Amino acid sequence: MTRKWVYLFDELDQASSYVGGKWDNVRGLLGGKGANLAEMTRIGLPVPPGFTVTTEACNAYLDAGMAFPEDMWQQELAALAEVEKKTGKKFGDPGNPLLVSCRSGAKFSMPGMMDTVLNIGLNEETVQSMIKSTGDARFVYDSYRRLIQMFGSVVMGVPDEPFEEVITEVRKKRRVKSDAELTAEDWMSIGERFRDIFRRYNRIDFPTDPLEQLRLATEAVFKSWNGKRAIDYRNAAKIAHDLGTAVNIQTMVFGNMGNDSATGVAMTRNATTGEKRIEGDYLINAQGEDVVAGIRATDPVEKMAQTMPASWEQFVEITRILEKHYRNMQDVEFTVERGKLWMLQTRDGKRTAQASVRIAVEMVDEGLISSEEAVMRVTPEQVDFFLHPQFNPHSKKAAGAEGRLLASGLNVSPGAAVGMVAFDADLAEAWAKKEGKKVVMVRPETKPDDVHGMLAAEGILTSRGGRTSHAALVARQFGKPAVVGVAALEIDMSQRLMIVKEQVIEEGDWISIDGSTGEVFLGRLDTMVPDISDPWLKRLLVMADSFRRLGVWANADYPDDAKRAREYGAGGIGLCRTEHMFFQSERLSFVQKMIMTNQPTERREALDALLPFQREDFIGLFRAMHGLPVIIRLIDPPLHEFLPNYESLMTGLADNKIRLLRAANLHEIDELLRKIEDDEHVLGRVQDLHEANPMLGLRGVRLGIMMPDLTQMQVRAIFEAACQCTKEGIDVHPEVMIPLTSHVNELKVQREALEEVARQVLEEQGVVIDYKFGTMIEIPRAALTADEIAGHAQFFSFGTNDLTQTTFGISRDDAEKGFLIDYIQSGILPDNPFETIDRNGVAQLMAIGVERGRKTRPGLEVGICGEHGGDPKSIAICHELGLNYVSCSPFRVPIARLAAAQAALRERMTDG
Repeated sequence: MTRKWVYLFDELDQASSYVGGKWDNVRGLLGGKGANLAEMTRIGLPVPPGFTVTTEACNAYLDAGMAFPEDMWQQELAALAEVEKKTGKKFGDPGNPLLVSCRSGAKFSMPGMMDTVLNIGLNEETVQSMIKSTGDARFVYDSYRRLIQMFGSVVMGVPDEPFEEVITEVRKKRRVKSDAELTAEDWMSIGERFRDIFRRYNRIDFPTDPLEQLRLATEAVFKSWNGKRAIDYRNAAKIAHDLGTAVNIQTMVFGNMGNDSATGVAMTRNATTGEKRIEGDYLINAQGEDVVAGIRATDPVEKMAQTMPASWEQFVEITRILEKHYRNMQDVEFTVERGKLWMLQTRDGKRTAQASVRIAVEMVDEGLISSEEAVMRVTPEQVDFFLHPQFNPHSKKAAGAEGRLLASGLNVSPGAAVGMVAFDADLAEAWAKKEGKKVVMVRPETKPDDVHGMLAAEGILTSRGGRTSHAALVARQFGKPAVVGVAALEIDMSQRLMIVKEQVIEEGDWISIDGSTGEVFLGRLDTMVPDISDPWLKRLLVMADSFRRLGVWANADYPDDAKRAREYGAGGIGLCRTEHMFFQSERLSFVQKMIMTNQPTERREALDALLPFQREDFIGLFRAMHGLPVIIRLIDPPLHEFLPNYESLMTGLADNKIRLLRAANLHEIDELLRKIEDDEHVLGRVQDLHEANPMLGLRGVRLGIMMPDLTQMQVRAIFEAACQCTKEGIDVHPEVMIPLTSHVNELKVQREALEEVARQVLEEQGVVIDYKFGTMIEIPRAALTADEIAGHAQFFSFGTNDLTQTTFGISRDDAEKGFLIDYIQSGILPDNPFETIDRNGVAQLMAIGVERGRKTRPGLEVGICGEHGGDPKSIAICHELGLNYVSCSPFRVPIARLAAAQAALRERMTDG
């Protein structure tokens, strides 16, 4: 039996039966445009008759080396004959000609990416026939020149510019501003010149056989599937390249037949705000491309209520029918031909993030969709848009046109930032806090002691680093736009400048960075700030909360972060990194004293000085999270990170020794000798602490065991803060997390020592508090021995940043500078494992950890606090693994709430 390659618009049932009845499969076969034209025909809307050549035919054509599959052309001719019967016209008949359009239509909307040809069937004979039947030579000659122009550019590859130059020349000669003012004689003359252009470029005459026009146009649409712009669009939109496009052949209806004719494009709701109001553009006496090409100034579509009231009333009713039928906002194309309204297309309309959220919520209110559907319709990326400033699209486009796009890097933290370049953290903080300047902090790479500058800056830009580099982690934590790993950036710290493409940018110059795209611009771009208090977003997230099983907690180190996290809907603090608190200027000196001294008394003095600082930190967190759990991770990084950089110390030491030789007096000599002695002392301690691989060295639980006074001070601060808050009436739930456990005995020794301190404080204060001690699972051995570890841990938290590093055996800071990006681009790795949890490796270790941990301790609380906690794909994996919660940056809490709900709903749909 011959395969059916062509379906008439009224053969939807046959197409549906062929693909098993599922609408998604129908769209796959007929393309979105063809499926919707068939569906509008089925429900009785005014659709010009036509037929669809399937996507299967396109793929067969491409696979056969640009040859129509067997019997396809014969089926297309048979379908054309059926259209002739429905219209009472005949294709190519000089007496009563049928004209058709030929349009592409893939499964997923790809606006403007593939090809269209209108007015197919016109030639010298049919032109004269139509002039006689319509009495409108201007309309006919205008339609004919459109066919020559579109056929020439789309089918035969003639550049569009020569055609447009002719029209412009005639308009100037006639002293008119728009095409609508040109006469029949003008269009007849233009058509002749268009045929000359066609002949000059192709060395053949414009084809006058209507069937040849149709065949070549069909082929052109098939070929356009593999055009560069279509491929680029699919890459960007993540659309598969093997779907193919359908071809829709449809009876032409004309909006350019006079002042009782029109054409337009409209959305059934406002695509920017989501307001329930039809918006769009239309033109009287025009064809469709006039509206979208910008050749003529359009009118707002609602003006039809005055110019064509009957057609407008019918159109409004049709849009209501379409929204109710498709249960979504629609993007429609229409034509009014001599007072009769025709619908040429409908599809789900593209919209902004704000509009998407509002439309989803309001359609629930209207009873069009369920709350489950509303939650599934909004993407996590759209929620992300609400949380970060964005560049004004017009300002960004203008900057690109002016050559101000400097370079691109990794888009690690979304949003727009505009500021003056500052090359160090102290200057960034001083400019921002003392002088009120907008600052973008630019560094080769950031370190923990740069945090104060990062917090003060509008955004962060680095020439080195990957998606989980320090700059990336902190930027996401605090919602700072960031672009990292910009290899084209040459930063000269000694000269306080950077060079990009021979452009010299000095400290204090203005730049703009787009953390959503990774682009860096010279000068200031205009920004716009989305509103997180959007009432429809709040309602959508409340809907989402009713479906999700996973808790959503936040990573927060400071009270302000905790307050923001709670405002955004966090159910607790899943990670407070206590080491960040040590880098504040009033504390760092005590931390360094503790590290530098070999005297127990001096170390005790330093820790005693740090205790009240830590206690106040935790008091602030407990107050902000009243009634919710707060997990506090004890110090994790190696001690050398709190000391000056080795290279900087060596440079400073050498400089001071040179100055000593040139000292002018004894006082200067004494000062320099003191500095040299101090620097040598610090340098010696830095050398003592130096490790070949500090990530696998003396840190985490190992540091707590080797330097017990430090973690005991932290635990005392936690419980003294908890007791004080409890006395104030604050409901506190502290959970102490011991990091980097690899062996159960480490955890056992450390927990026993620390819990003794906790009991002492509670006895001293006479307070009873609900608390837990747990550990961070970030070493494969810990996951594999989770049954043993759970005997001494009341909760687990997966630190998937380090777990990914230790599972893959690669450095997250170095990999993206070297091979990782190439691995992803070449398909060796499907995803960046530092962005999305590696399902077949890291996730398997997590599954083992959960299963074995809960075997020992049923009901064990298990969460995740690595950067993956804010990634929707990773959240879905955490849901599958049965975790209790994910913890992420406060700014990603709304995203995680939606993603967790969608994971639960997808599971429900699968089970159902």
